[in-house]
Amino acid sequence: MRRPPTLATLACLAALPLAACAGEPEDTERPTTPAGVTAQASSATTVHVMWEASSDNEEVTGYEIYENGTRVRTLPASGHMADVDRLSPRTAYRFTVRARDAAGNLSAPSTAISVTTPAPAPDDRGAPTPPGGVRGTVDGSRAVTLTWARSTDDTGVTSYDVYQEDSRVHSVPGTRTTARVTGLRPGTVYTFTVRARDAAENSSPDSAPVDLTTAPAPGDETPSTAPTSLKATARKGAIDLSWTPPRTGAPVREHRLYLNGRPATTIVWGAEPPAGTATYTMTITDPPGTRYSIKLRARLPDGTWGDFSAQRTVVVE
Repeated sequence: MRRPPTLATLACLAALPLAACAGEPEDTERPTTPAGVTAQASSATTVHVMWEASSDNEEVTGYEIYENGTRVRTLPASGHMADVDRLSPRTAYRFTVRARDAAGNLSAPSTAISVTTPAPAPDDRGAPTPPGGVRGTVDGSRAVTLTWARSTDDTGVTSYDVYQEDSRVHSVPGTRTTARVTGLRPGTVYTFTVRARDAAENSSPDSAPVDLTTAPAPGDETPSTAPTSLKATARKGAIDLSWTPPRTGAPVREHRLYLNGRPATTIVWGAEPPAGTATYTMTITDPPGTRYSIKLRARLPDGTWGDFSAQRTVVVE
């Protein structure tokens, strides 16, 4: 028979989380110190700080960014980059990063990184040219390396921003034309674009996209179920799509179309689906300049939805 809790047990429970109960040692171990910290001036008043993930005996729950010893940003454990803004032009700063766990333990400060913000560029409204020749290589199952050709700008490129779909995932100084993106999932297709930015925070248009599929996890021989070779072309009043359905051993009769990350419609072939390349035209009524992010997934013969295709971005004409 289950016994009721004792008074000592109830007192212990009431004291949580202020103190650890008897038999449950308090977590006093610090997370590891964040490594690979970089800081670069994105503009005259903004610095972009990045770092690698820390580890902990329990769990890392967040990170803190310090400027000359004063905390200026707090992020969740999933965040490994942040912009520190409202800074002064032509000023030197020193940044460190600390990891925090659920018990409130803070890691030792990272190596201090110095950066100086540039002078402001008054009346600079011209965006840099988009980076050209974007290429990528897969580094195993969790990382890729991207390279590109330099952009040009009337005042100078201060940074390059790497986007995975519509989210910025990496930034490097304007003097570099390569970036390594880590923390990816095995056996997954990713679409990357690069934008150039100047000291006035003007961003270039997206580069041409590059699709990269990470290697599968060791021992995972499951083939990808993502549609491939997706193309999207905008014209007045419509967007024309074409793609190659995944090979599943049986006809693929349905694809779900996603716009800006949300399901928009399901494309169904009532008769025999097309062999090889599939096509679809989507009618649109939005005004010129509207931006769409488009991707697909197929309904597999077992009724489940397969992997997402690479993403394409178009602007309504």
